[in-house]
Amino acid sequence: MLLRESPFPNRALAALDRLAEGLLAPSFWAANRLLDLRQTTAERQRQRQSRCGRCRGRTGQALAGLAYAALLLLSLPLATLGLLLWLPVQAARRPFAYQYTAGTAPAEPWDLRQRRTFTFVSANLCLLPSGLAKFSNLGQTPQRAAYVARHLAPAPPDPPGAWAGLVEPRDGEADGYGGTLRTPRQPPGSVAVEVPAAEAAEPAPAALSERFPADADFVCLQEVFDAGAAACLRRRLGAAFPHVLSEVGARGLRGGRPKLLDSGLLLASRYPVLAARYHGFPNGAREDALAAKGLLAVQVLLGSARGRRVVGYVGCTHLQAPAADAAVREAQLTLGLRWLQLFREAQEERGDAVAFDVLCGDLNFDNCSRGDALNQRHRLFEVYRDPCRRGPGQDEPWAIGTLLNSLKIYEEPVSTPEKLKRTLSQPAGRHQYLAGPILSSGQPDPAAPGPWQGRRVDYILYRQHRGDVPLRTEVAGVSFITQLATRSDHLPVALRLDVAPAPP
Repeated sequence: MLLRESPFPNRALAALDRLAEGLLAPSFWAANRLLDLRQTTAERQRQRQSRCGRCRGRTGQALAGLAYAALLLLSLPLATLGLLLWLPVQAARRPFAYQYTAGTAPAEPWDLRQRRTFTFVSANLCLLPSGLAKFSNLGQTPQRAAYVARHLAPAPPDPPGAWAGLVEPRDGEADGYGGTLRTPRQPPGSVAVEVPAAEAAEPAPAALSERFPADADFVCLQEVFDAGAAACLRRRLGAAFPHVLSEVGARGLRGGRPKLLDSGLLLASRYPVLAARYHGFPNGAREDALAAKGLLAVQVLLGSARGRRVVGYVGCTHLQAPAADAAVREAQLTLGLRWLQLFREAQEERGDAVAFDVLCGDLNFDNCSRGDALNQRHRLFEVYRDPCRRGPGQDEPWAIGTLLNSLKIYEEPVSTPEKLKRTLSQPAGRHQYLAGPILSSGQPDPAAPGPWQGRRVDYILYRQHRGDVPLRTEVAGVSFITQLATRSDHLPVALRLDVAPAPP
């Protein structure tokens, strides 16, 4: 797929798309405002604390609801015209927009005898239009997007201790990860603390970080559905990540089904993107079928060595959400694995040195629930390695869930990054504020054996590459990030990989 900044092949089609969206805007705005009348738990709490707030609030909501409903009805003729124009225009739209920020230095030469380190971040941001975000107990999408953008692209220089709190693999582990929790790469003058892997009833949690890593090389985001939020992220991330792919997904009528939202995927890279490919899942069901969920695969140029390209591969995806749809996710995992392999075969050139092959995303199943047993055994985990996993149904003792109990995200013990980190460091806090194991129906599993660490649905996986240039990829650190307290119902995850010459 050609990397062009506009997703449309010419200006005329881009103008028609803007016209169609302008015609749809009044109805969209009114519908979003109607849904936005639904209150989050924090808004209800503030209203209860206000004198006469409940009465005034209900009266105001009723009047606002009538006004928004009237505007929605009046705007329907314009919306119908806009939809008739919007649908055929989408057939000519490429499945992503590419932003390149000039002024960055070219890739540095790479001595393949030396070790290099790369950092990946993956996060589900729930940046839907505010009315839809309320169904996840989140609102204020523009404000949340601005906060995320500001903290994902911190101003240089990197703050000291940016990676303090990562889990570093145990020395001598053949697979690159093990059972010792340690604070890696301590700043000068600090003390490294080692915590043995827990064998007792309550395992120690993985290291939690209050901040996004300042040295992230790749950021993979999910649920960036709102157009304004995507624009805010592109604008801010461009200062630190010269290459950004957004608006990912094929909208319009696809396979006889309407795709009203794109995939929600966004990928930002510090390194040049050589190639990109999007594949849409053909089997989306129920409400998920309205979004163009799929897989985004990119090839990046990391440097050159003795006339060889040094490249890396990054995939970003978001699978079917409803808990009962394990069979749908199973098929999507199989398709994604096949698409990643085909993309590599199509893009790799003879003599390439492949530094890493990473897959990030919200897979919408965990490794602790009986209801997710089918997906836990997928072949994906034979090809890609999950640093937090020991096997089907068994995580490393330090791994914790990334899905929060959305109804409790505004409570005082988890209301700031610092408080969320402190609370999730305790067994009682994890049990109270993380989502627990589920049955195949999505209901809580009353027979789930304790102690459980929560549902880990957000993944960063990697695989080894066997090629002409022997390089070995090893885990240098894993982090669960509390930066988005009250701003998402997911914990972002970060993975740091060391790439070094493979032993003879």
